[in-house]
Amino acid sequence: MSIKDVLMPFTAWKNLLVEPVTIKKPEEVKGAPRYRGFHFNEVDVCIGCGTCEEICQNHAIDMVPVEGIETKDGDSGLRPLVDYGRCCWCALCVDVCTTNSLSLTNTFKWATTNPDDYRFIPGVDKKDWDGDKLGYRKQDGYDLYNETRVEMGELHPEDRDKSFVEMIKGYSKEQAQKEADRCVECGICTATCPAHMGIPAYIKAVREDDMEEGLRILYETNPLPEICGRICTHKCETVCSLNHKGDALSIRWLKRYIADQVPAGKYKEILGTDKINENGKKVAIIGAGPAGLSAAHYLALLGYGVKIFESRKGPGGMVRYGIPEYRMPYDQIDKDIDYILSLGVEVQYDTIVGEDIQLEKLEKDYDAVFAATGLHLGRSTGVPGSDNKRVYQSIELLRKVTDGEEIDVAEKIVVIGGGNVAMDITRTLARLQNIKYGKVSVLTTCLEAEDVMPADDEEVIEARDEKAVIDPGWAPKEIEIVDGQIKGLHVTKCLSLFDDEGRFNPQCDMGNKKFFPADMIVESIGQGMDIKYTDKIKDKLEFGPRGRIVVDKKSFQSKLPWLFVGGDIIEGPDVIHGIANGHKAAIGSDDFLKDK
Repeated sequence: MSIKDVLMPFTAWKNLLVEPVTIKKPEEVKGAPRYRGFHFNEVDVCIGCGTCEEICQNHAIDMVPVEGIETKDGDSGLRPLVDYGRCCWCALCVDVCTTNSLSLTNTFKWATTNPDDYRFIPGVDKKDWDGDKLGYRKQDGYDLYNETRVEMGELHPEDRDKSFVEMIKGYSKEQAQKEADRCVECGICTATCPAHMGIPAYIKAVREDDMEEGLRILYETNPLPEICGRICTHKCETVCSLNHKGDALSIRWLKRYIADQVPAGKYKEILGTDKINENGKKVAIIGAGPAGLSAAHYLALLGYGVKIFESRKGPGGMVRYGIPEYRMPYDQIDKDIDYILSLGVEVQYDTIVGEDIQLEKLEKDYDAVFAATGLHLGRSTGVPGSDNKRVYQSIELLRKVTDGEEIDVAEKIVVIGGGNVAMDITRTLARLQNIKYGKVSVLTTCLEAEDVMPADDEEVIEARDEKAVIDPGWAPKEIEIVDGQIKGLHVTKCLSLFDDEGRFNPQCDMGNKKFFPADMIVESIGQGMDIKYTDKIKDKLEFGPRGRIVVDKKSFQSKLPWLFVGGDIIEGPDVIHGIANGHKAAIGSDDFLKDK
C-alpha cells in the first residue's frame, strides 16, 4: 500500500468546511412547474374511453366502475385506476387523452404504510394535490392523432342539381387509411351504435388494408353495409371521443369504403356462406325493408327457410322508396340485397298481408312470423286547404320517383317539414324543377327553429347549396285556395313546441305572420304505420301509448309467441335501428323455435 493510499481518507476532512447540500426539510421541496408527478383526472370531463389504459406500456391503468357515474351514450361510466407500483410517469396517458381530462400534477412525494393506497382512482379518491395548477398537461397543438377528418369528396352543386347521380364520391385508399389512422380504438362508438358494430376492429382492418377481414367484421352485426355506409344516421360519430377536441372520425364513410372495395362475387367465399345446413323450419317475414332483410339474413345463416312478403314491386322498403337515388344508388341497394337472396331467401312481391294473404295463413304455414312493415303512411297538417288535389305527401312522391312515374312539379313549391325526408323531397323537387324550368323555386318551412330541426345539418346545407330556400320556425295555418288553385301558405311564427310538462303543444306569435307563395304544397311532417293485418289478433297483443305493439326488447317477441315485430313500427325510425331489430328478432326466433 502506498503512502497516498494511506492519506487519501483524510482528504475527506476538508468537506467539514464546505456548506452541506443536504436538504434539511425534503418534504418542503416542490417539483418543477411541469414535473410529472401523481395523476389528477377531471371525472366530469372524462368519458371513460380507455385510451389511457390502452396506451400504458406498464399495464399501470385499469378502467373501473365508479359509484355515482352511470353508463350513457358517450360515457362508459368507467374511470382510470392507476397502480403506482407499475407507473413510470411517462405521461403517454396524458398525451393520448381525447378530452384533456387527465393530467400529472407536480406533486411527487407521498408516504403511506399501506401499499394498496398506491392504487387509486385520480379525481375520485381525493388527494391533497387535487386541483393543483402546476404539472404536466397536454399542450395545445400537440396530439398523437390528427384532429381534422379527411374531407369527403362530393359533386359540386352545379354538377348535381339537375342529376340523380350519386353525389358523394367515396374515399380513395390513401384517404381511407389516413382517416382510419385517426382512430384511438376506444370503443365508445360501439356502445352507442344500435347494432353494436365492431367499429374499432373494422377501422383497424382499413388501416391494415385487409378488406376481407373488414367485410367479415361488418357482417357480424350488419348485413347491409353499402346501404348503411351511405345513409346511416351515424349516431356513433356523435359520441366519438375525438369529437371533444376536433372532428369526429368518419365512421360511416369508412364502413362504405370497405363494402365498396369488395366485389359482390367474392362475398360468399369471404364470408364462408357457400354451404348452409338447413334445419327444416320456416319463418315468414312481412316487409323487405332493413329490419326484414336483416332478420332474413341471420335466419338464413341459422338454417331456416325464409320467405319475405313485400307489398312493393322491389325490395328495400323506405331505403329504396323513400330516399333519393343521389343519396342511395339503386345498384348499391341491390348489391346488399342480392347477397341476402343468394343465401336462399325468397321474396314474394306485390303482396299485401291482410289483403292478398292473411296473417293467420302465415301463422299456419310457418313456424314463426316477423313483422317489419315500416312507416309508409304520410301525415297531414290538417290545416284548411290541405285537402286540395295539389297538396301531396312527400313519401308518396318519393315512391313514384323511384318507380319511374311522372309526378306533378309546379313552378313554385312549398314543403312543410323539417326532417330528413322533408330535405329529400325538397332536393328531389329542386332537381326536377331545374330540369323542367331551368330554375329552382322550392321553399321548405317547419315548426322547429333551425338549431333544433330534426334534419341532419349536412342535409340542410346541401339543400341550400342546390338553391332551395329553408325558412324554419313557422307554423302552417292555412293553404290559400282561389278558384280551386293553390296560391300559397299562410304561417305564423312558432315560439315553442312543448309545454312545461314536455307535451307537444306549439305556441305561436299570432302577430308575426308570413305568406309563402306556391302553386303546390308538399307535406312531410312524419310517417305513420299501417298494421291492419293484425286486426283479427289485436285482442291478443299489447299496445303502448303511441299505438305501437309491445315487444320484448331483447328478442322482439310479442305477446303471441309465434309473432315477432320490429323495425320502424317499434323503434327508430332509421336504418341502423331496423338492422339491429332484425338481428335480435332472428336470434329471438331461433331461441323460440329451438324449444318447439
